[in-house]
Amino acid sequence: MIWLYFTAFITGIFASMGVGGGMILIIYLTVFQGTDQLSAQGINLIYFIPIAALSVILHSRSKLIEWKKILPSILIGTVFAAAGAFAAEWVGSDFLRKLYGFFVLAVGFKELFGGVKPQAITPIKQK
Repeated sequence: MIWLYFTAFITGIFASMGVGGGMILIIYLTVFQGTDQLSAQGINLIYFIPIAALSVILHSRSKLIEWKKILPSILIGTVFAAAGAFAAEWVGSDFLRKLYGFFVLAVGFKELFGGVKPQAITPIKQK
């Protein structure tokens, strides 16, 4: 049980930093806990909710959210999330496991062989 709490804590930290804690949590649940893929993805979404809520609160207080622009995205995202949940149930856990494995490998190859694109450096203006 201690490993479950430790993994949840670490993946929460990674997710809040944008590192991909959800990917780590899904791999942990499916490989080490024997959870089926569909349940692991559902648990991952549940873990995401408090972190997303905290991020919205902090960014809103800092005036970093333009609500008029983001509300349509929230509505469309909610509709497609529900549609995706129904589609995931329809296709089944075996296909989702294979699809997720392909996705992890594709991202890994892209990061490994994609190279780093140079960014433009802008000079700092002196006052």
